[in-house]
Amino acid sequence: MTTTASTETTDATRMSTAPVPLPPRPARASSAVAAARRTWRQLTSMRTALLLLFLLALASVPGSFLPQRGLNPVAVQQYFTENPSLAPVLDRFYLFDVFAAPWFAAVYLLLFVSLVGCLGPRIRLHAKALRTPPPAVPRVLSRMPASDRWESAATPREVLDAAAAELKGWRTVRTDGGISAERGYLRETGNLIFHVSLVGLLVGIAMGGLLGFQGTVLVKEGEGFANTVLAFDDIKPGRRFDPARLVPFNFVLDDFRATYDEGGRALTFDADLRYAEGPDDDLEPVNVRVNHPLEVDGAKTYLLGHGYAPKVLVVDREGNELTQTVACLPQGPTFLSTCVIKVPDAAGEQLAFEGVFTPTTVQDPETRRVTSVYPAPENPALTVLGYRGDLGIDSGAPTSVYNLEDRSRLEPIGDGETPVRLAPGETWDLPGGGSLTFVETTEWATFQVTQDPGKIVALVASVGMVLGLCLSLFVRRRRVWVRVSGAAPAGGDAPAGRTVVEVAGLARTGPEAFREEFDGLSGRIRSTARPLDEEPA
Repeated sequence: MTTTASTETTDATRMSTAPVPLPPRPARASSAVAAARRTWRQLTSMRTALLLLFLLALASVPGSFLPQRGLNPVAVQQYFTENPSLAPVLDRFYLFDVFAAPWFAAVYLLLFVSLVGCLGPRIRLHAKALRTPPPAVPRVLSRMPASDRWESAATPREVLDAAAAELKGWRTVRTDGGISAERGYLRETGNLIFHVSLVGLLVGIAMGGLLGFQGTVLVKEGEGFANTVLAFDDIKPGRRFDPARLVPFNFVLDDFRATYDEGGRALTFDADLRYAEGPDDDLEPVNVRVNHPLEVDGAKTYLLGHGYAPKVLVVDREGNELTQTVACLPQGPTFLSTCVIKVPDAAGEQLAFEGVFTPTTVQDPETRRVTSVYPAPENPALTVLGYRGDLGIDSGAPTSVYNLEDRSRLEPIGDGETPVRLAPGETWDLPGGGSLTFVETTEWATFQVTQDPGKIVALVASVGMVLGLCLSLFVRRRRVWVRVSGAAPAGGDAPAGRTVVEVAGLARTGPEAFREEFDGLSGRIRSTARPLDEEPA
């Protein structure tokens, strides 16, 4: 009898849909099969899934501190310039491409497999639990965390009717001797919704990685861009991306503006564009700023970064003029920027100018070195050294537009050591003929064009994760039992017209809140089935 009662109590108080540990099976399979089965069980356990989720979050940390090529290749190049020894080591471990790294993909795939493997059995068990009626009333209700007992003059039917009315909305099973009720299955449902949505989020991210597209392009003020693969400076297409799916649009950068506080901290960035969805459509104005991209048929154009592009006029020995707008790369928060001006078509020779652009220029009177003390162009200057000779462009080897890699075939203009500082409108008359004029200061901006077919899936999954998390946090699983009888628990007969009422319950979480709920429920049943000592005389 004791064993039966203990079994019933265990079944009634067990409120989890987690799988019951199975007894060990006889060793019939081979050691390899047994090892594979153990590995699969370990991989598909919720503990392993949580560990992999933590590792995935930990693996994402470097992407928050280090610039990423997919987001800002200019910042990555600047990091290499400032840290020539450390940057190659970090790059070897894919820390500038964290989300495309093999080790990140390994954690990502293991998490996906683990979640799918552990969710299948849990969903089946939860579906079975939803179809299973609440457990029968335990034999000894006084052992429950919350319980109450009294004797009433009401009939058993009246007591059960009153209890059933108070338990409306609960899953109940009523018998002649009592009621079993339970509530809070949405807690486990929310838990499963959260994890299923997490799998959906991983699927959405995977869809973006396979079918999506990312391209980065630098556009100077007054110049335009057409959304074709060849127009990008850097592209990251998905493995299954088809270039024919690129959205056909184009835009022109009319103006870029940035504002800063007194300490030089950036306050706002915005760019005025004119765009058209097709080659024959009229250009329409639009303002692009942080978190407000240009969106055309699912393709979004984000504003990533900016810098300065001084406009110069080069005159060669024969008086031929060439106007260039040269993009300079920022080297710090004050936007001191480096740039190279290459003139391959000068008369009888090739010219090159290597310089530094400073938006708010200050010059040391002793060393004559220039620097910038503020990022806004309040006192712009272009400081350059000039060269004549062979730039190596005709050799066919690729060269950078931002650097002079080989100076061995170049001769300095002048002494080659004293740089020339030019303000807007000033001209440097080159020794040997020709001139260089700093015409004006313009700016450039970098844009990232993205097409991500998995974003809708990721959005729906994110909403599902929030909903599931709220359900699993705020819904409490609890059970309540009501028993009525005409005999005392010890087996003696109660006096005629007396009904013994027992109410008990338990909750897996929030015992304090459940105790308050239980006291209210028991009190409302008492108000109908009054105890004998509360009956009016």
